Amino acid sequence: MNAPSPKFQPQDPAYAVRIRASFARQKAMDLIGARLTVVEPGYTEIALAYRPELTQQKAYVHGGILGMIADSACGYAAYSLMPASASLVTVEYKINILAPARTDLVAHGEVIRPGRTLTVTRGDVYDARGTRVATMQQTLMMLPETPDTPDAPDKAE
Repeated sequence: MNAPSPKFQPQDPAYAVRIRASFARQKAMDLIGARLTVVEPGYTEIALAYRPELTQQKAYVHGGILGMIADSACGYAAYSLMPASASLVTVEYKINILAPARTDLVAHGEVIRPGRTLTVTRGDVYDARGTRVATMQQTLMMLPETPDTPDAPDKAE
């Protein structure tokens, strides 16, 4: 499950630092204990340790948690190719849960097609045995000249 070979060139040479700083501000990822482990142009990975607090009634990792880590992995893959002055928002995703998850997880996010405004990504979540437990397709919208910080004005509103 290694990262694909780089096929994209980031617009911002400091993209990895910018992405790690943004991820560190994500309180939701902190809440569930997710860690950003790989950052490459057009590709990221997020690891999540299995904990009973993240499960549904049958002790499987809750589908909403699978969506959270896949959404963020895909979003940061897209963000790695955007200008430093931009930010982004998810506008749509579809996730298919393929198997129950009862182990540590890793979400892979990969850009399929970057665009001027919209970027399409694919995400896959794997368990500790290498079984794909979920797959996602996502569309993200770039917000030009809108910093990725909480005090920045949101031009999308």
